[in-house]
Amino acid sequence: MHAYALSVLVWLPIGAGLIVLALGDQRIVAARWVALGASLVTFALTFPLVAGFNGASAAFQFVEHVSWISRFDAYYALGVDGISLPLVVLTAFMTVPVVIAGWTVIQTRPAQYFAAFLIMEGLMIGVFSSLDALLFYFFWEAMLIPMFLIIGIWGGPRRVYATLKFFLYTFLGSVFMLVALIYLYVKSGHYSIAAFQALPLTLLEQRWIFIAFLLAFAVKVPMWPVHTWLPDAHVEAPTGGSVILAAIMLKMGGYGFLRFSLPIAPDASRELDWLMISLSLIAVVYIGFVALVQQDMKKLIAYSSIAHMGFVTLGAFIAYDIVTNTGSLQGAAMGLDGAMVQMVSHGLVSGALFLCVGVMYDRLHSREISAYGGVVNTMPVFAAFMVLFGLANSGLPGTSGFVGEFLVILASFKANFWYAFLAGTTLILGAAYTLYLVKRVIFGPVTNEGVASLKDLNGREALVLTMLGLAVLALGLWPAPLLDMMRASIHHLVDQAVATKLPV
Repeated sequence: MHAYALSVLVWLPIGAGLIVLALGDQRIVAARWVALGASLVTFALTFPLVAGFNGASAAFQFVEHVSWISRFDAYYALGVDGISLPLVVLTAFMTVPVVIAGWTVIQTRPAQYFAAFLIMEGLMIGVFSSLDALLFYFFWEAMLIPMFLIIGIWGGPRRVYATLKFFLYTFLGSVFMLVALIYLYVKSGHYSIAAFQALPLTLLEQRWIFIAFLLAFAVKVPMWPVHTWLPDAHVEAPTGGSVILAAIMLKMGGYGFLRFSLPIAPDASRELDWLMISLSLIAVVYIGFVALVQQDMKKLIAYSSIAHMGFVTLGAFIAYDIVTNTGSLQGAAMGLDGAMVQMVSHGLVSGALFLCVGVMYDRLHSREISAYGGVVNTMPVFAAFMVLFGLANSGLPGTSGFVGEFLVILASFKANFWYAFLAGTTLILGAAYTLYLVKRVIFGPVTNEGVASLKDLNGREALVLTMLGLAVLALGLWPAPLLDMMRASIHHLVDQAVATKLPV
């Protein structure tokens, strides 16, 4: 039943994307339904994977292994564990609201728009399920092309600048990763990620490999100070592009640290954890203040994303301080649990907030906070959703935003009180900039004629926001299924991260 389940998840949306391209704008109704059908089927196919997944095992499951480039001993190898499966499900889930949200909004080349998202969905699932480093790199780079086109064709007035900046930052970072992967291949003789993780390496080798991975993954997260491409990309991207960028593409950096940096270069990760923790805390605190002064709704949410993703890298790298200070592998696992939950939660919440901005932009064609005010008077249903997602972004208990942040702050206490203190400021800053946004946009009297004429959500928009609202509440109220799915893989990762790989 599951023999080629992951291949279907990768290639079904890519094949559907090519069909949508072939149908073209002349048959746009058919193209739309193919896009929606493909995204729904892809998401539905993740259910048997979740049902058949054995959370008690840290081994990769649903593995496919076929020779690909025999000269380099590279394989078409796919598989998922408790770290990658939640991100595969998140990718399949988030593509559905993006297709529905763009149903009639996109007027320019709509068939190509839907095709780009479907192809990108398949490539992103490929990134999370690759067990071969060369295959991983192929998906990692190929995924840039649809996003490049999405921002470049359907973006705002400064789309060319934003697109080039996005492409150059992410591509240049990835070149260093490729050098590291080739070096590991030369040392081990093949491209298996598991073989890389088992390969003994000197401390000097590990340092260089860690830095090469850091340059690739830090740009993707993005970490301070290589974050400057993200606000530009978000502001210029169409709504769907912003949703996928925030919900999925940023997670690839966090996933890269968990899959490559910690297990392949554990001694260098231990030695340089102070750097990662410092950069993470700067993102949490400094970028939180930057978000406070933004006048553009998309920019505010983009900076909020950088601050929230700081929790992911913090949760991953405080593991070393926890083990050093307390010897507790359980505490280290708690930090990694928090990092993973934060990735999934941030995907849902930031995607929902960008869709909310898209709803307002479709009506008034402005992202400026000052152009709104009193929206609750004319769009009460929309206002309820916006407040819900705003509270989730602030980390309100009962929403998904609370769970990941709480676990990371709790783990930070085991590492160092000041880490926890600085990380905890996000609960204040996050509430400040998010609720300030909600207050200025949603509440107060209607002072703008445009706001007075607004119509509340239509059925399509209500469906999209309801899907995301239910997911945010479900994860916030009952995170146990996600934590159970990850538990064995997280514990295995902790064992890999704290074990030395220095040659005897």
